Amino acid sequence: MNNKSKQILLTNDDSIHSPGLWAAAEALDPLGFIHVVAPRDQHSGAGHSMPIHSSGIIEQMNLHVNGRDWEVFSVDGSPGQAVIHGIYDVVKEKPDLVVSGINYGENIGACISISGTVGAALEAASLGIPALAVSMQTSTEHHLSLSQDVDFNVAGYFTQIIAQKMLETGLADDVDIIKMDIPSGATVDTPMVLTRQSRSRYYFPKPTTRQSLEEPGPMKYEIRYDPEDLEPGTDLYALLVEKKVSVTPISIDQTSRINSSALDGLFSQ
Repeated sequence: MNNKSKQILLTNDDSIHSPGLWAAAEALDPLGFIHVVAPRDQHSGAGHSMPIHSSGIIEQMNLHVNGRDWEVFSVDGSPGQAVIHGIYDVVKEKPDLVVSGINYGENIGACISISGTVGAALEAASLGIPALAVSMQTSTEHHLSLSQDVDFNVAGYFTQIIAQKMLETGLADDVDIIKMDIPSGATVDTPMVLTRQSRSRYYFPKPTTRQSLEEPGPMKYEIRYDPEDLEPGTDLYALLVEKKVSVTPISIDQTSRINSSALDGLFSQ
């Protein structure tokens, strides 16, 4: 597939200078025309936020990456805002696909709403655009690093595979986003498996040690899980136990899928 009529908007939450973003750009390039519109600054953990203090200033840049020149756009705003500006100010029409990533660090379990990578995909999905959110498992020391030591080539390979399928066949009913997480050490032969989002927490708050509340004390985080407690079929289990590529269909309809009669007790007098 080499159809430049396909319009793909590429963004992330790690900033316009992220090697993960550029690995995705290189992987997606054969599939269509790639519009790179990403936050100017690091926005990990921004979720689906729309900060009122963002200026929306867009800087057009020319970056030489992977042996070629790219015309790209950096946005003073969150990942979700980068998607909006990308659609309305840069592409000026709805693209065929929005891809967010490739993120430094896995986005799995009950914490995915914190993710700016997923947040950008949510914004696209809310506008009726199929979206792919891609993250790669790394050590926490790399989450905010933009380290050149992280190799995104395999993650780019899987990004191209799923993006191409989405462009060719679209998404099923009640699927608005594909969330993909690639395990550390994966190869092109690592199996992909369809998963559901785990209800288990993966990133836990880690308070800063300080002498008084008046001292600065940013809330940090740490990874905690017990492999024995992970449920088969979930994104956590696939990534952490099976070491497979987790592919999770996400719906923007967050209504619980239960029989309404199960909640009759809430309305009884």
